[in-house]
Amino acid sequence: MTQSRIRFVSLAAVSLVLLAGCSAFQNARLDPEAMRVQGGREAQPDPADGSLLDAFRGGRDTVKVNRFLWTAALEVLDFLPVEAADPFTGVISTGYGTPPGGGTAYRATVLISDPALDARSLKVSLQTRRGPVDAATQRAVEDAILNRARQIRISAGRY
Repeated sequence: MTQSRIRFVSLAAVSLVLLAGCSAFQNARLDPEAMRVQGGREAQPDPADGSLLDAFRGGRDTVKVNRFLWTAALEVLDFLPVEAADPFTGVISTGYGTPPGGGTAYRATVLISDPALDARSLKVSLQTRRGPVDAATQRAVEDAILNRARQIRISAGRY
């Protein structure tokens, strides 16, 4: 046998083994009995399964974010430099900044977890350089964001 023929046969054999392994794996994943775990519960589908296009199609893993809360959070915390803002997950993360007329630097992380304009949809975490802030300050910032979101919603209803 020639060297190129040996390479071709080896490559074909490896390809067949990989192909057979993939099909066996795929069949095992589709078999309902193979999906069962001890205790009688079926395994949950892996959220990582699916194509890249599923993320852009608005698949099952998207979080709907209330646009009024999103805008209000950015407006109320506009004195803080935004480090990351992801409207798909509803997270706004800021760096340290000092409010106008204040002397303490704060940073914030905001989570908007629901499309409802509701207090349960909004979670704000504030921190100073010395540690977390007291609950009253955090609640005051959440109230300011909720009030501004309601104002934006009312003004949007006029148009």
